[in-house]
Amino acid sequence: MPAVTIRDLVKNYGDVQAVRGVDLTIEDGEVFALLGPNGAGKTTIVEILEGYRDRTSGDVDVLGFDPERNKREYKERIGIVLQETSVERELTVSEAIDTYGYVYPSRLDTDDLIEIVGLEAKADARVKTLSGGQKRRLEVALGIVGDPELVFLDEPTTGFDPAARRQAWDMIRNLKELGKTILLTTHYMDEAQNLADRVAVIDRGTIVAQGTPDTLGGRQTASTVIRFEVGSLPIDALPLNPSAVIGGSIEVKSDDPTNDLHVLTGWAVDAGHTLDGLTVSKPSLEDIYLDLTDRGDGS
Repeated sequence: MPAVTIRDLVKNYGDVQAVRGVDLTIEDGEVFALLGPNGAGKTTIVEILEGYRDRTSGDVDVLGFDPERNKREYKERIGIVLQETSVERELTVSEAIDTYGYVYPSRLDTDDLIEIVGLEAKADARVKTLSGGQKRRLEVALGIVGDPELVFLDEPTTGFDPAARRQAWDMIRNLKELGKTILLTTHYMDEAQNLADRVAVIDRGTIVAQGTPDTLGGRQTASTVIRFEVGSLPIDALPLNPSAVIGGSIEVKSDDPTNDLHVLTGWAVDAGHTLDGLTVSKPSLEDIYLDLTDRGDGS
């Protein structure tokens, strides 16, 4: 059975419809990324799944439970990692995990959990001495100490430097290897690309696309973009028609990049031109996301 099944989910706040008939399925054991601009409805959906917010209408099944009912038994089977968790600063890492784990009828071993999140060297360190990345690892440990089947990860690497983000990705992969189902919300497209088995994009309360990171929004069939710097090139003499001139770069969209690149480079060699900054690429996941949400202006 799927870990999560949502059918025709609606959530209204007075006259405002925050979620509009959403259908969604998350398979057991997968990492599923929910993407969307601020105010798109993703937080509302996650809070309904967590059991912290009631829905207006629709059907929701999570691990065989309706999150609005059987709340204690249900919450013993999920783990929630918020953007920030308040932990007593004077506790050591091991003490904090033991304290949080005490309330669960079933829990992971403290030493095993410390290894999963990569805090072996900090097991006896006090919380107040941890770096930002180390605190985030501890917060993940506290969220999964009850050995949950489903883990909610809310913006797990916000504010991390590149090295800390990569370490956090390894930690999330460790959770998947343990058989956990993970619902990930993130604003980082490379994070979704590297971690998620499937992705859904929500905008203005509706799911506008879902699929794997490589197929979302028809990404696998989208035109290839050939890009190079304008420099002193005679644009009117180019053998291919530019689709755009952006700043100092020329873009050519191509459905036959092998042939078009051969034509372009052959022309450049014959004419003695250089194609500085030449790149050939499919639209990135971020390109697809911005196109789907029509939020390229940052709103």
